[in-house]
Amino acid sequence: MAFEYEFPRAALTVDCVVFGLDDEDLKVMLIQRNLPPFKGEWALPGGFVHVDETIDDAARRELEEETGLSNVFLEQLYTFGQLGRDPRERVVSVAYYALVKLMDHSVQAATDAADAAWFPVMDVPSLAFDHHDILDMALNRLKGKVRYAPIGFELLPKRFTLSQLQHVYEAILESELDKRNFRRKVLKTGLVIETDEVQKDVAHRAARLYEFDADRYKELEDTGFNFEV
Repeated sequence: MAFEYEFPRAALTVDCVVFGLDDEDLKVMLIQRNLPPFKGEWALPGGFVHVDETIDDAARRELEEETGLSNVFLEQLYTFGQLGRDPRERVVSVAYYALVKLMDHSVQAATDAADAAWFPVMDVPSLAFDHHDILDMALNRLKGKVRYAPIGFELLPKRFTLSQLQHVYEAILESELDKRNFRRKVLKTGLVIETDEVQKDVAHRAARLYEFDADRYKELEDTGFNFEV
């Protein structure tokens, strides 16, 4: 039996903050809007949720449709529902943040995006809607969570050096860390496993490669984990 709602309903959207890391900066992926409102301006990838899909599915679909990114770490961040945040109508947006390895993912604009590109998080252009607020919250969440969950490993290749791992923390926390102290703390956690491989094709002395120990992390989840660098 059909049912009509007595009250008007707000539209529901998803927005995704996608972080990646290169040798220099922590970056965020933005799309250039090809449709009004804010046509031609940069924004976070996202869009309206279909009535026949979950919010998580909508976030992954929009991310792939607008940028070509798929199979990435994606976690719900916050719900943004301020009045007037979208000039078209009453819109509530569920925001997500994602972490990707830049070397594994090339972005390409699709659907209603005119372009897609990576920008250093400290040098982003003016953003449409309230997307600066969403980006700021995602950055703060990332800075907090990297201290108690190994999400930083999502930005690294499967095998990495301790210098690469330190670069992840320095880029996210925006501070320089003492090399000896950082390595001592990392190795003490038992979260990394030393392999029998070293770097290849490098001009400097080849460094030892390590892997993330997922089993060890699951053990630490039960007892508590706080990695203060």
